[in-house]
Order: sequence, then C-alpha cells, then structure tokens
Amino acid sequence: MYQLIDGKAISEQVKLEIAEEVKLMVDAGKRPPHLAVIIVGHDGGSETYVAHKVKSCEQVGFKSTKIAFEANVTEAELLSKINELNRDNELDGFIVQLPLPKHISEQKVIESIDYHKDVDGFHPVNVGRMSIGLPCYVSATPYGILELIKRYNIPTSGKNCVVIGRSNIVGKPIASLMMQKGYPGDATVTVCHSRTKNLKEICLQADIIIAALGQPGFLSADMVKEGASVIDVGTTRVPSEKTKSGFRLSGDVKFDEVAPKCSFITPVPGGVGPMTIVSLLKNTLLAAKKEIY
Repeated sequence: MYQLIDGKAISEQVKLEIAEEVKLMVDAGKRPPHLAVIIVGHDGGSETYVAHKVKSCEQVGFKSTKIAFEANVTEAELLSKINELNRDNELDGFIVQLPLPKHISEQKVIESIDYHKDVDGFHPVNVGRMSIGLPCYVSATPYGILELIKRYNIPTSGKNCVVIGRSNIVGKPIASLMMQKGYPGDATVTVCHSRTKNLKEICLQADIIIAALGQPGFLSADMVKEGASVIDVGTTRVPSEKTKSGFRLSGDVKFDEVAPKCSFITPVPGGVGPMTIVSLLKNTLLAAKKEIY
C-alpha cells in the first residue's frame, strides 16, 4: 500500500516552524523578515500565486510588499525598480513573478536582481553555487521536493533517480541536488527529456521518479517499477466539467493507475505545490538572518 506525501500538511508544519523563528527574532528586538513581489500585467495564474504568497507572509509574521505594473511597463522602468529594491536595506528578498510580457527579457531581469536578495534562486550565482554544493538560495520547487523527501524519510543514497524534464526551474536543479553528497542526495541520477530514447526502460530502473515535464498524465503504470517513489511536479490546467472554474489541475502522473505500485507518491494538487511557497518563505528567512553568504 502506498503512502501519500501530503505537501499541504508538511507546508503547514513548516509555516508554524517559520512563525516560531520570526517570533523569536521580533522578541529579540529585530524587525520581521520583509519580502517584496513584483508582478507585471494581469495573468490569472500569476495573480493567484502572488495573492497566495502575500497571504503566506501574513501567516508567518513577515512583512510583504506587492508591486504591480501594467503589462506595457518598459524594460527600463522595471530594471530601475529592481535596482531600487537591490539598494533597500529594509528589504531582505524579492522576486519578479514570471512569465513576463514578451518585450521584457526574463534573463536580463533575473540577472539584474542582487543575488543576495534572489530568494527565488534563479540568479546564475545562486544556480552556480548550488551546483557545486555551496550555501545558496535553492529555487523554490526543488527546495520543496527535498523537504518532502526529508520529512518522509525516503531513502536516496545509492538509489536510481530519474528526472523527467530539463527546465532551469525544476529539472536541472533537482537533478544536481539529488546527486550531491549527503541526504537527500547521493543518488545516481538520470535526466530524461523529449529527445530521450527508451524512456520507459530507463524509468523502470528508477527507485525515485521526479516528473517535471508539464504533460498531463504522461507517466503511466507500465513505466514504474513496484515500490518506486514518485514525485509529480506537473500542474497543468485542463478542462473539467466537475469544477466551477471549468478547469482542474492535472499532474504529469496518471495517479490512479501509478499509485498502487508506489511506496510513496505525491498528489496533484496538494503535493509539491504547497511546498514551493514555504520554500520561498524559508529563503526569505535565511536572507533576513544573513545566513547564506
């Protein structure tokens, strides 16, 4: 019988731990951690994420600032605001909610953020430090996955771990983290992607599968060996007649058929998703405590 990895419950637990630390900081006469979020335009998904982030800041006692720009903001105006936030000593960390409108270079924006305040962990300095095992801000989704593996004591040492997907936000960093020395880590990692031949055979060798390719229901039962642990990072909105919105979130894993073969599996929603926001909060707390560099 599989064990469900409950990201919602774990995220609530982590929030309580963060709130406790914030209380100790404030009691010691320090200011609470301060996170700012920049959002450009009115993308529905982005607005929902930002609202969640602001609410989560309140729950743990952080100060939060939301900075909203219309979609026609120029790249220069956005970079000027980022420069201002870089120099604000009352601000510990900030993020720019992606995606951005087409006329703004996401890479330029990411690189313009002071990496000491880059609590999203996207800056090349943080990515580079992560890949060689130095203290850094690990991007939120991989950080959340590691936390789930840790809290459920899923064995990783010497295990075959297959990562499906090679994005800069999830696939590449989680592959790098899973092969590093220590726990969770010490795994033998294979990264598969759209050009991979014999994907099914590779997956059948895996003790741990991390599916992060953004294709609903991609991983089926015939690709998973008995007793594997499956982490589903997919969150694609698919049409549904059963919900008020007309959509539901679908993961990359055919949960109902894959779950019976697993020892551990994450649901969608309620698995990796809730962990990404608490990872952002953990990074902001680290920034406030100046513990990283």
